[in-house]
Amino acid sequence: MSYFLYRFVPRPDFPSTMTEAEVAVMREHVAYWQALADKGTAVAFGPVADPAGFWGVAVVEAETPEQVQAIRSADPAVVAGLGPVDVYPMPDAITRRS
Repeated sequence: MSYFLYRFVPRPDFPSTMTEAEVAVMREHVAYWQALADKGTAVAFGPVADPAGFWGVAVVEAETPEQVQAIRSADPAVVAGLGPVDVYPMPDAITRRS
């Protein structure tokens, strides 16, 4: 199993300036990631309160980079074009033991 960092970067003031349409997409985005967490694919996900501007992060467990790209392609925030999403492999990730 491999781990990947998934980084969603909307505009810096996104939480306070979202339109109604963006709020609806973000509800779908959160539900999408909650489902991935429920089945164990998303190890963690959520907003990051960076002083330079909010962004979102997830740590994803997957067999292949292609699986993570499929997750990315189906993310409602990506489909709606709300901001760039970068995916980075974590080749030496240390995880807690179950």
